[in-house]
Amino acid sequence: MQRPKQQALAFLLGALLVGGVVGFSADRMFRQTDNSIAARRKRMYDDLALAPTQRLALDSVFDASNCQIDALYSPLEPAYDSIKAARRTQINAVLTPDQRQHLEARRKDDEVRRDAERKRIKSSCHK
Repeated sequence: MQRPKQQALAFLLGALLVGGVVGFSADRMFRQTDNSIAARRKRMYDDLALAPTQRLALDSVFDASNCQIDALYSPLEPAYDSIKAARRTQINAVLTPDQRQHLEARRKDDEVRRDAERKRIKSSCHK
């Protein structure tokens, strides 16, 4: 009689654990928060309750430092691209054709978002 109670308890604990993991994973996957640099800045500015003039001043500070960082990393870009291409080749060798196709679609979406942010940063550097 004791054995079925233990099994039922173990099943319930397992279900609780699996439910928690699935819920956490689903939350991470389906959360639609905007994590662009502009959105993160706005959240920080709102959290600090900055006035419009303060927001403009901090935008200038961040944009200037981003220009300096961009200038610092630009000589390293070819080496970085080479490492990234080698990594992509190694990852693609592990994936199935369907997985590669899915990953490539994700990469394109990410690339569009990053390119838009790079253009915004570069445009602020040449003012």
